[in-house]
Amino acid sequence: MTASQRLQSASAAANDLRGEPRTFWRDMRNRFLHDRAAMLGVIIIAIFLIISAWGMIGTPSDTNRSRLGQRLQHPSTEHWLGTDGQGRDIKNRILLGAHLALAVGVISVAGGGIIGCSLGLVAGYYRKTIGTVIMRLVDALLAFPTLLLALAIMATLGAGLTNIMIAVGFSTLPRFARLMQAEVLSISEREFITAARAIGAPPIRSILLKHVLPNSLSSVLVMATLYVSTSILAEATLSFLGLGPAPPTPTWGSMISDGSSVLQLAPWVVLFPGLAIMITVLGFNLVGDGLRDALDTRLRDR
Repeated sequence: MTASQRLQSASAAANDLRGEPRTFWRDMRNRFLHDRAAMLGVIIIAIFLIISAWGMIGTPSDTNRSRLGQRLQHPSTEHWLGTDGQGRDIKNRILLGAHLALAVGVISVAGGGIIGCSLGLVAGYYRKTIGTVIMRLVDALLAFPTLLLALAIMATLGAGLTNIMIAVGFSTLPRFARLMQAEVLSISEREFITAARAIGAPPIRSILLKHVLPNSLSSVLVMATLYVSTSILAEATLSFLGLGPAPPTPTWGSMISDGSSVLQLAPWVVLFPGLAIMITVLGFNLVGDGLRDALDTRLRDR
């Protein structure tokens, strides 16, 4: 048993001595709070949120204005992260692009998750004609990799931040639908669902919304957290390919694309936006892994 697990066991024993009953959610909270990697992810996400807010309200209004006399300057006290090929401050542009990455990550996953989970909920409970049709459509979408499906949608809709959100959200939709359908199939066979059917509970309002959905949200939450990082990566990739917001609006992917032509001359132009993407994605992945481990009931009594 590791030191972290011994600490969790001691904390649970102390709660029992104080008369605090052990519950699933209390154990989940304790496991998550004692997971150092998950706490590191929480700190990274908190910093990312602060940076996003600061980028919207604290960056100069002329951040995107070209200053050719200051182009490709090394990091210094005046420009902490240097300047790009247009003489624009890289630090301010990273701050300004943070809220765009956050918007794509959260809004696209929220949209794809809500629609996908709704389809999976219906397909898992009504397993005959309706469920079969929905899941065959989902299987067809799952045949395409996430980024390839997003590229196909962008080719139809055109470039732009809103279209990126739609494309990334639609590409995550079949994953949420498949997860929710599997959860519904599992939960629907449990005794409390059988009892609800036996007393004549309404299938949609009572069984699906009050019993099945709440018991499947933990898995959906974990997947949503992990897919926020996937969405941020997808947005950066699409922006790198020129499908993001029109210049001079800064996104981390477009900043890497702009700096790729001067990579050998000024590597900091690519390095710092790349680090911003890497650290942000790492934070969401650490939190997602921590939630997955905390919600694993097999660890409850360890």
